[in-house]
Formats: sequence, C-alpha cells, structure tokens
Amino acid sequence: MASPDGRHDARTPPPAEGSRVPWSAIPAPLRAAVERRLGGRVVTAITQPGGFSPGVAARLRLDDGRRAFVKAVGDINPDSPGIHRAEARIAAALPPGTPAPRLLSCIDADGWVILMLEDIEGRTPAIPWRPTELDRVLAAMTELAAALTPAPIEAPAIAGRFRSLGRGWRELAKSGPAAAAALGPWAAHLDELVALESGWAAAASGNSLVHADIRADNILLTPDRVVFVDWPWAALAAPWFDLVVMLPSVAMQGGPQPEEILGSHPVMRGADPAAITAVVGALAGMFVWLGGRPDPPGLPTLRAFQRAQGEVALAWLRQRTGWP
Repeated sequence: MASPDGRHDARTPPPAEGSRVPWSAIPAPLRAAVERRLGGRVVTAITQPGGFSPGVAARLRLDDGRRAFVKAVGDINPDSPGIHRAEARIAAALPPGTPAPRLLSCIDADGWVILMLEDIEGRTPAIPWRPTELDRVLAAMTELAAALTPAPIEAPAIAGRFRSLGRGWRELAKSGPAAAAALGPWAAHLDELVALESGWAAAASGNSLVHADIRADNILLTPDRVVFVDWPWAALAAPWFDLVVMLPSVAMQGGPQPEEILGSHPVMRGADPAAITAVVGALAGMFVWLGGRPDPPGLPTLRAFQRAQGEVALAWLRQRTGWP
C-alpha cells in the first residue's frame, strides 16, 4: 500500500518474481544439447526466483567447475519466446565492456528458446534499498548512458518497443468506471492525461541504447562492478529514459522519491522537463491500466508489482503537473 505521497511500505513490497520451472523441465534432448554447447555435463542447477520471465532461470555448474546461467521458455506464456529471442539478439551484439552478461550460445528448437549466458557472481540489491547500493547503481547508470551514446549497435526505436506504453489512459478512458476507480476526483483530468501520454514517444526519442527495464531484480552487484541483466527491451531513446523508468520501482521498494534523485542525476542535464513529464504520464497510465488487468499466464505477481509502481508514478505525475 502506498501513502498519498506515493511512498510505498517497503516492509512488504510486491515480489519481483515470475513462476519458475526447474532445469529438469527442459526436455532431455535439449538439456543434452545445452551440455554440448557448454562443453560439459551439468552437475547442479539452482533455480533463481527473481525476475518476471516465466520458465527456467537457473545457475548451472558443470563437471569441470565452470558455470553458466540458463534462461529457457516453452509454451508457458505466448509472449515469452519472442522476448527471449530479442534478448539473444541484443546480448550477442552488445560490445565488449558493456556491464552485461555475455551470451555464450542459444538454442531455438522444438518449441523452446534457451539462452546460455555468462554466470555473474553477484547479488541483487537489498530491498529496501540501501543508500550506498543505490548510489553505486546510479553512478553505474551514468557510465552506462555515456558508454552507449551514440548506440553502438542496431536496435529498434523506443516508439515501437512497447505495446502498452502510451495507451494506458486511453484504454482506461474507454472503460469509464475503471478510470474513476483508479483516479478518484483526478478522473476529471482524464482527457488531459490521454493527450499527455500521446507525446511520450517523441519526448523519449534519442540515439542512446537504453536497457529500458532497469529495476532491482535486473541488477547484480559484484565486489567491483554493477551488472545490468535481462536486455530484451533494449532500444534507441534519450539517455535519461532508463533512469525515469526505474524511479517508480525505487520508491516503491523503499528508496527515495523520484524527484529526490532526478534533479541531481548527471544524465538529466539538458533534459526537457516537459519531455520527462510526458514519459512519467505514459508510465503512470501504463502501470495503472495494466495493474487492473488479470494476471498473465505464468506471471502471478506481475500485476501487483505494476499496481505498486502505478501508485508511485501517479503521485509523481501529480507532483510534476501540479494539476489539482
């Protein structure tokens, strides 16, 4: 539950977890193919719960002591195979030195998409956020934006990357009662919200390669670096896009409110405040709309996580617009 200022109760944040299945759920011939690609027999496979992809996410140890991380999906969720294929393309193209796991190999066969990635010896940030860890991540995001501007690889423009971003308020406007329930008295601004979100793509356009889905569960902290994992949504956008998209989850998980970070972060230098507000408006609309929809197959916690981010994003939008 969030307070009126959008600050979430960090003692009970919604979990960022999908519905995992074990390594053994992959058909035996495909598991054997993974072992051939990796050049060793799998002796242990430890499922990792974090993240929203349904399917296999496991740290593998081979009989020669080497390690790999495997992500795999079959027919659990109709969107997931395409998402895994997109991640394989991006991971294969990222230049050396990018703080991201290297793609070792990929198998796309018999209804399964299986990614074999470098296993990073690290952990996700503590929740609630610790100030020192958040500072590390924010500094790493500054370096990431600098290293990926201009984009070093081909990627789609952000305008065509997300089917849901920029349509939340429009969808809610069609429903009437759902919009009133979500907004209360602020439903009087629904037409303005629809107009605001319609400009998000132009506002966010740019020539930086952005991750587009940075949250605590997509970050690994090692003793000497910050690594950003899960890159299927990477796109061309303004260098500040990753920070703006991340901030509702930071506040929801016990960190500072968005404006406390936004005003002093280096990637925001020269950013147009109206462009930021348009993206925040689109984010708020997307989270509020999606948060009211049924759970997708294999993702039983996703809607609760989106609703919690929506509460923060909506409070942030009220602050930025000043609308009564």
